[in-house]
Amino acid sequence: MWRYILYFALSLFFAQRVMAAEVTVAVAANFSAPAKAIVQRFEEQTGHHVKLVLGSSGRIFAQIVHGAPFDVFLSADAMKPAALKARGMTVPDSHFTYAIGALALWSARTDFVDNTGDILKEGRFNKLALANPRLAPYGLAARQVLQSLGLYETLSAKFVRGENIAQTYQFIATANADLGFIARAQLPATGSNWIIPEGLYQPIRQDAVILKSAADNKAALAFTRFLASDWAKNLISRHGYKIPNGDQ
Repeated sequence: MWRYILYFALSLFFAQRVMAAEVTVAVAANFSAPAKAIVQRFEEQTGHHVKLVLGSSGRIFAQIVHGAPFDVFLSADAMKPAALKARGMTVPDSHFTYAIGALALWSARTDFVDNTGDILKEGRFNKLALANPRLAPYGLAARQVLQSLGLYETLSAKFVRGENIAQTYQFIATANADLGFIARAQLPATGSNWIIPEGLYQPIRQDAVILKSAADNKAALAFTRFLASDWAKNLISRHGYKIPNGDQ
């Protein structure tokens, strides 16, 4: 009896592996931690293999336009997936919001940044890190914050620009910048920070899309479905993002 049960279980296991496919997912740098956890769970449950590519949304967008072999794009904004859709480069009805990000001002130094962000107005620092606004949506949001505060031109000489939000984080963590703008989801338990009021920048709606070249890739469709699952939404929320229905 047990021999037949074991045989059946093994048959299902090997059948799943035979049907497994590979998907290449390009992901905005701010979402790297939850993306890695989602990929691990997805691979365990489905047998599909995921190749994860991390970078700035702007750089990934340019690579896609020039033919990079990506299957799924998880952007840090809504504009770039929408632009790909307008170019006819996406699978119909595959465009959706998977997370809503938030911005924080952080310093690796304790008691350096208070909960009002007054240090920006006081200017008591040498270098301020932010992601390149042309490449990274979180960099664009940082620029919007400084413009809202009337400080963008005043502080521009102190800027240190990272290509993406992960590089920006490293500038601050390694003391190459005294403080800087990072994703709230990146905030460590150390240092000091200001959670920036959402009214100072436009909502950071992060959208996903399947690229047209992956229309027949079953792993691509399975991955985006998994990304929209309750399990994934709970994980995304625990990493400091809002989920599209507004729940925390």
